[in-house]
Amino acid sequence: MQGLKMLWAGTLLALAGLAWAAPQVRVVGLFPGAAVLNVDGQRKLVKVGQTGPGGVLVVSADSRGAVLRVDGVERAYGLSREYSEGFAEPSKRQLSIAKGSGGHYWVAGSVNGHPLQFLVDTGASSVALNDGQARRLGIDYRVAGRPLQVSTASGTVRGWRVSLNSVKVGDLEVLGVEAVVLEGSSPTEALLGMSFLSRVGWRVEQDLLVLESKH
Repeated sequence: MQGLKMLWAGTLLALAGLAWAAPQVRVVGLFPGAAVLNVDGQRKLVKVGQTGPGGVLVVSADSRGAVLRVDGVERAYGLSREYSEGFAEPSKRQLSIAKGSGGHYWVAGSVNGHPLQFLVDTGASSVALNDGQARRLGIDYRVAGRPLQVSTASGTVRGWRVSLNSVKVGDLEVLGVEAVVLEGSSPTEALLGMSFLSRVGWRVEQDLLVLESKH
């Protein structure tokens, strides 16, 4: 009986050792042909066919998901998913955005549940949309918004200050976000400004813009 107890204890210790050794792997950014991996806290942009921290190989990647080879096993995962069983989901959610054309940071997101492509602009005081984008998103800015005049590079234009129910990029969602809707076609791209960015943490690491929830 004593021998069985010792064998059982040894088995438990071995299993605990295996669980402890399993790497904690998350994808915190997705791009055509590359993925940003976070392996046991080490973050790196890894291209398809290359190996990242912990020997994790990126087999394929696009904006929808990535196939990774972890410990010799290939599996498909989405953005910011916890891969290793036995680990709690991190309390802080992160999203890494690679620098795009023109040195700008572009990110797919949503406003009030409707998909929208954003240009990240740390110089903009708030999220900014043109009136066509606002209409496509179902925002009744003329009724719900407060009129104002906005100075732009092309002159003064009429605008409306509105409150968006939600703005989401990746797993980061902020409720009740102030935005400005401008009359006409400017800005041509929806701007993700400081009314969103100031409510999440953000920093630049190499050529990655890292967004992180504050809670």
